[in-house]
Amino acid sequence: MYRRVAVVTDSTACLPSQLANQLDIEVVPIQVQIGRRRDDEVRIPAPEVVSAMRDHQDVSTSAPDPGTFHRRYAELEGRGVQAVVSLHLSARQSATFEFACRAAGHVNVPVHVIDTRTTGMSLGYAVVEAARAAQAGGDVSRVLAAAQHRLHRSTELIYVDTLEFLRRGGRIGTAAAVIGTALSLKPLLTMTDGQIAPLDRVIGADRAMRKMTELAVGRAGTEQVDVAVEHFGAAEKADELMRLLRNRIPGMRQFVVTEVSSAIGAHVGPGAVGITVSPL
Repeated sequence: MYRRVAVVTDSTACLPSQLANQLDIEVVPIQVQIGRRRDDEVRIPAPEVVSAMRDHQDVSTSAPDPGTFHRRYAELEGRGVQAVVSLHLSARQSATFEFACRAAGHVNVPVHVIDTRTTGMSLGYAVVEAARAAQAGGDVSRVLAAAQHRLHRSTELIYVDTLEFLRRGGRIGTAAAVIGTALSLKPLLTMTDGQIAPLDRVIGADRAMRKMTELAVGRAGTEQVDVAVEHFGAAEKADELMRLLRNRIPGMRQFVVTEVSSAIGAHVGPGAVGITVSPL
């Protein structure tokens, strides 16, 4: 079907490539740097980043430059789309939104760049919903409304083994308030107003996982929801978490267990686990 509206996002949406291809979603990769090596994160797999961080190598990320966005928007213009909806991670976490806005002013097709004020699968589910609306022939207002509906209702719950990586990357925001003196104190975080913020603190990793499960079950309630469990170098922990959630969330429509993008992992650190609850 001819697409009136094209949907663009960045790789922090954590979308499986098969799903992105199926829905014609254009994914612009974030850059990851390990030592002196810098490349699109799709060419630096997550296990490599996990290993580098555990070996105390310098790992950092950077936004795609405006030229990368301009080329992608110009390609879509050349294919004859009438508008572009470009959904990106929080502007308080990255310059990606700013660079996309710069590029949007240099093509003839209208480009609607959205600061989603989130990242991970909260962003991913909004992108998928927008792409489905676009594939169904929806105009730009319908595509934007579909994305915003998901964004306004989704919840991110985040567990990290340590706040050190968030602090190094300047992404910690007010989460610094949860740092305690006890080594066993584990922080639970969320996305609030586009920034990582404290939610709770629990003694011990096992208790933190149980607390995060309870919070996710409470957020889901009896509604129909999509649920994602995301991890960075913690596959077994993520699988167990999803098993618990599937037994306790009656309205779960779709679920996915996925490793987060390397660009997110570079800031949350190895061992991090997150839950996204996204009501339909």
